[in-house]
Amino acid sequence: MTIVYTSRHDSNESPAMHQHDILILGAGWTSTFLIPLCQARHVSFAATTRDGRKVAGAETIPWSFNPDEATASTSNQFSRLPLASAILITFPLTGTGQSKKIVDGYRAAHGAKADTTVFIQFGSSGIWQIPQRTIWVSRRSPYNTDSPRAVAEDELLRLGGCVLNLAGLWGGERQPKNWVGRVARSKEDVKGKKSLHMIHGHDVARAVLAVLKQWDTAKGQRWMLTDGFVYDWWALMSGWADLKAQQGEEVHDEEPSDQAKWVYELMDEERVWALPRSMEALGRCYFGREFWDHFGLVPLKARI
Repeated sequence: MTIVYTSRHDSNESPAMHQHDILILGAGWTSTFLIPLCQARHVSFAATTRDGRKVAGAETIPWSFNPDEATASTSNQFSRLPLASAILITFPLTGTGQSKKIVDGYRAAHGAKADTTVFIQFGSSGIWQIPQRTIWVSRRSPYNTDSPRAVAEDELLRLGGCVLNLAGLWGGERQPKNWVGRVARSKEDVKGKKSLHMIHGHDVARAVLAVLKQWDTAKGQRWMLTDGFVYDWWALMSGWADLKAQQGEEVHDEEPSDQAKWVYELMDEERVWALPRSMEALGRCYFGREFWDHFGLVPLKARI
């Protein structure tokens, strides 16, 4: 099945009045990239938020998911949502039953017209953070099947949906360089930092629309979404030694950050000759190319 894109969403009209190409359940940070891309590509959309606030200048429908509500009847929590060819679930689903409740509830509310509606879930690449047989981890590698998020993702896959397991999100005001002081407060913290995998919000948006265009090959599949880089935390911290200057402050004689100093002390102690460290030293490396190869794309915002 291929989603046929129709007209651009008109933010001056009620988003609940029309059938849309995509309905975004939970329009948060990722939607600040997805909504503008939908508008640029004339992909019609509607979106929900808890309070009905505007996101990226677009009106949203006030709505939140109630996992405890019975949804078998035609009048349920999904009844006030518009019909769409695809549903994107951006908020975490957990455990058994929540994915099925969304799929079954939406179809019950909209009848036969929703029989062909497809479902995409944003998942987390954290499900692969378990001991692995090799340093390279792909979407087919063992994962934590007991994770409540993985349980919900697996349920959606069995229902014919698609899961995009996202690496760390960045873009706009979300800049990894600003996390350093929070994640590495001590030399011991820096010592434990190894690999990092990221994906820009704009590339997440591109991935969603690519999945919709090639749904027949995407359905029932879990995809690992990264920008194709395996980052070394030490290399990043060293490269951001002049963080004040990079943040726009006028500094004429700046001292390197504590984290950068600790990196160089650790390099001496552990006999690391240069950065970045080897893949073997980093320990867990995500094979992030498969999604882009499959859908005939390359990341637009690779390298943080």
